[in-house]
Amino acid sequence: MDKSAAAADDVERGDYEQEHERTGTVWTATAHIVTAVIGSGVLALAWSVAQLGWVAGPLALAGFACVTYYTSTLLANAYRAPHPVTGDRNRTYMDAVRSYLSPREVFMCGIAQYVNLWGTMVGYTITATISMVAIRQSDCSRRNGAGARCDASGTVLMLAFSVVQVVLSQFPGLEHITWLSVVAAVMSFAYSFIGLGLSVGQLVSHGGGLGGRIAGATAASSTKKLWNVLLALGNIAFAYTFAEVLIEIQSPPAENKTMKKASMYGIGATTIFYISVGCAGYAAFGSNAPGNILTAAGLGPFWLVDIANMCLILHLIGAYQVYAQPIFASVERWAASRWPEAKFINSAYTVSIPLMQRGSVTVAPYKLVLRTVIVVATTVVAMMIPFFNAVLGLLGAFSFWPLTVYFPVSMHIAQCKITKGRKKWYLLQGLSMVCLMISVAVGIGSVTDIVDSLKVSSNPFKTVS
Repeated sequence: MDKSAAAADDVERGDYEQEHERTGTVWTATAHIVTAVIGSGVLALAWSVAQLGWVAGPLALAGFACVTYYTSTLLANAYRAPHPVTGDRNRTYMDAVRSYLSPREVFMCGIAQYVNLWGTMVGYTITATISMVAIRQSDCSRRNGAGARCDASGTVLMLAFSVVQVVLSQFPGLEHITWLSVVAAVMSFAYSFIGLGLSVGQLVSHGGGLGGRIAGATAASSTKKLWNVLLALGNIAFAYTFAEVLIEIQSPPAENKTMKKASMYGIGATTIFYISVGCAGYAAFGSNAPGNILTAAGLGPFWLVDIANMCLILHLIGAYQVYAQPIFASVERWAASRWPEAKFINSAYTVSIPLMQRGSVTVAPYKLVLRTVIVVATTVVAMMIPFFNAVLGLLGAFSFWPLTVYFPVSMHIAQCKITKGRKKWYLLQGLSMVCLMISVAVGIGSVTDIVDSLKVSSNPFKTVS
């Protein structure tokens, strides 16, 4: 909903809270956190556990959960500044960083956020295409028999997904497509639970015997095994990424206490679900667990797998816009400030649409062009590197350390005035450094896997079942 300039100023001063009582509770905040965390990353958990093994796999899931929960409690204290209870409210992650850290760190935060947003758009384009390919192959197998040769090129399907995104991107902002976000949230739970149920069903159908090894899946070489382990850690890190939205989840004062409880419940429930999905998938398929559990050979009845893939596609259609709209807004603000007098920037036209309740919409040509260019550029990059696990690993590496660990730790140090030389300062910096090394290692492993994949596959989406 649009606000007047005066109302916007009131929000900045915190007066807005007095006029609009926030009625959220620990349980509504917990629901928001679970919804924010559970997404397409859950599909890679069976493969990730397969690479790490029965011991290291669950431990890695639990370890990332503990780090995410701890830094979430630090971030909850940054909800207000300078005092976590009586200070002025920060409405966004960037506002919190701006309240506590230097302009250089604010700039770094902006770079990290927007690269993560755009990278996730690339990842969602790849994931949606894989599901569309899977549905086409499933339909081919049903029509022509299980042994039929079914070619399915993902290029056309990826272009179709991008055309849908070009259309949806012309909506002014997220407030105009709230229904899409609601549908996306419902779909994410649907395919996640279907994937878990199908894995359990597969395990039971094989007599309940556990597949896999203590040390995880083998690889062609020790180097390849190392890259797979790093990719698995990156996939897990990506699955837990939600720090950017924690500040924006509404809750009544004292927000830090409410959000700490909500983080504990939300991350705890998510971790139990993640371990269940990862271990059930590994137990069912062993070392052959696929990168995306919904593409596993022989996974349940065709129709149920197709429903899960369709839910995934619908989720990604909506989730894509959640990540894209902030980028659109930022680029449009930059263009308007760079060329304030340009006729192309300032022109707008009213288009009548009979079936709409409002009857017409306002179309700005420069927004149409800019948003289309961003979607097209995203699609081109997705076509160049359409590798599900490697891209998720790279996204996890890039988002985990800066957004989940570094900035919350740095804001906590600034808020509590923890000086160098104190034991807690060294512990916090040690945690940040360890997580940085993990992110760097995962990033190297992801890039290496992408390069190796490009060497052996000139058209990765040309798949044959």
